[in-house]
Amino acid sequence: MTAPCPEDPSLERHFKGHRDAVTSVDFSLNTKQLASGSMDSCLMVWHMKPQSRAYRFAGHKDAVTCVNFSPSGHLLASGSRDKTVRIWVPNVKGESTVFRAHTATVRSVHFCSDGQSFVTASDDKTVKVWSTHRQKFLFSLSQHINWVRCAKFSPDGRLIVSASDDKTVKLWDKTSRECVYSYCEHGSFVTCVDFHPSGTCIAASGMDNTVKVWDVRTHRLLQHYQLHSAAVNALSFHPSGNYLVTASSDSTLKILDLMEGRLLYTLHGHQGPATTVAFSRTGEYFASGGSDEQVMVWKSNFDVIDYGEVLRVQRPPAVRASSSGTLPEVDPLIPPGRGRSQESMQSQSQEPVSMPQSLTSTLEHIVGQLDVLTQTVSILEQRLTLTEDKLKQCLENQQLIMQRTTP
Repeated sequence: MTAPCPEDPSLERHFKGHRDAVTSVDFSLNTKQLASGSMDSCLMVWHMKPQSRAYRFAGHKDAVTCVNFSPSGHLLASGSRDKTVRIWVPNVKGESTVFRAHTATVRSVHFCSDGQSFVTASDDKTVKVWSTHRQKFLFSLSQHINWVRCAKFSPDGRLIVSASDDKTVKLWDKTSRECVYSYCEHGSFVTCVDFHPSGTCIAASGMDNTVKVWDVRTHRLLQHYQLHSAAVNALSFHPSGNYLVTASSDSTLKILDLMEGRLLYTLHGHQGPATTVAFSRTGEYFASGGSDEQVMVWKSNFDVIDYGEVLRVQRPPAVRASSSGTLPEVDPLIPPGRGRSQESMQSQSQEPVSMPQSLTSTLEHIVGQLDVLTQTVSILEQRLTLTEDKLKQCLENQQLIMQRTTP
């Protein structure tokens, strides 16, 4: 049993600045920044500190469909309908590097937990993996037969999960690049998929108004929810693994208690479809976006974990779902007692990996500096190439002028 919540989730702030529907939101590691992408072709980086001005990044030539901070928080990735991915340094300059390999809209971008690679999903029916620092396309995963809306790394970086309009969720082995399993229970397009913080389960949402949770070890369907009255557009796990938040075209957000297999809260705030939702890295907050151009920040008020402890064990990826480390097999319409027993759940638990706080901070700083240096070098290289091109053009023009003036 989870501890009772001291308060209901509460709306803390809402940000206005986008000029069209918000498509994606993501918090930085330290929760000081919140990024959002929009159909208005811009990224916004909002500061959680009151009275701070937001950054507006313009570079994409069409709608921004997805945003994701690197694990260190020093880089920000975005995907767009212009078929490109950009990696930004999220500061006042807003400089970016462009990655090109997809031949259609990029729907999803997600960094691996080590920050060294990221995965993208596209309407060209492929999932692609890229090297962050070498700025290089690595390989494609190409078994989907329709648009791929979402792709995510597992917490340990060994697996990739993808969701598609072909009504399947596919699990991939990153090393062998093989499809390990296809989950085919959805009755319509699958909109979003994510790994449970333990890495043992995945949750997927669909246009059929459902949310499904599978065990990636046994491939069994553990939980099935049909609580929304319209398409479920996005979902996000709480870092404790006990809760899941969903965003739907019925304009509501819903918070599910995964250990009890039941609906906890229905939140009304957006006017029109709620298109995206994401918990902060500590779980203290979650953010949502909608077709109403609003970005909203909610305080979770879940009194179940020490948020600082979650932050400390985040590197390397922690196996931290709940006290049990796995989810019970329950249907929301069935009483919790009919699910798996606590003893069998305990037998599958795994010890969380922990690191000293000082070492974690040092690693964070090193990785962050490497991120920024890599991007700075890339930007300088781009500028140097442009300068060389201009010099060549000037020399060619000068030669032409000399040829014309020579008798």
